[in-house]
Amino acid sequence: MTTVTVDRLELEDKVRAMYRAVAENPGGEYHFELGRTLAERLGYPPEVLDRVPAGAVESFAGVGYFLDLAGLREGDRVLDLGSGSGMDSFATALAVGGHGRVTGIDMTPAQLDKAERLRTEGGFLTVDFTLGQIDELPFPDGTFDVVISNGVINLAPEKARVFAEAARVLRPGGRLALADIVTERPFTEQIVCNTELWASCIGGAAQEDTYQGAITAAGFSVRAVRPNDYRFISRRARNATDIYGVKSVSLLARLPGSAAGRR
Repeated sequence: MTTVTVDRLELEDKVRAMYRAVAENPGGEYHFELGRTLAERLGYPPEVLDRVPAGAVESFAGVGYFLDLAGLREGDRVLDLGSGSGMDSFATALAVGGHGRVTGIDMTPAQLDKAERLRTEGGFLTVDFTLGQIDELPFPDGTFDVVISNGVINLAPEKARVFAEAARVLRPGGRLALADIVTERPFTEQIVCNTELWASCIGGAAQEDTYQGAITAAGFSVRAVRPNDYRFISRRARNATDIYGVKSVSLLARLPGSAAGRR
């Protein structure tokens, strides 16, 4: 997967601005849907959403459901790439129990501030959040059993580095479970260089075969892929969907080796 010609600093500024708004004003107008109605349509069980902090659910901007694919077990150590206001992190914490641990990493301070407040108020003692980049993870090799992500890797200019970092911090036999935006046909250079469209989860989407190729190049074996009932809202976003086959998929991949005795 080649590095695209997008201004990374400009992109990061626009992504932070976009997701600061999502954290602070979830009722605003965006290219994409937010909140509980979206989460339920994507497949999140209502009984799980009832146990997750409402503030995290209202700012949920994911593109699919994948936690069932992750095969989460009691005691798993899980890393959430681009954790936002924390909905997937909190839902995961419920699944891995008191002996598990969930770490969320995000580059938007407003999202982290909200997630940390909700963590404290909700008593989620096995969850922590940290500021950082998903293509340069501040964790030692082999720290986690599972890496998850929801609608975030498409925002990264260097996706191959993201997958390589995910592989590095996973133990042997570790799982990568995610939902993301991909395309059926390549975008034009004009779209790829448009940082506003990148920040809206459109311009940075890779072709699906290229995306999966970057995952396998990092050492993973792709085990499952399924489509999601995800829809963009704005006319501009819907036009891209129609022309380029922009869509959401959930995916499970695994590293070789055994995870036995990992704890």
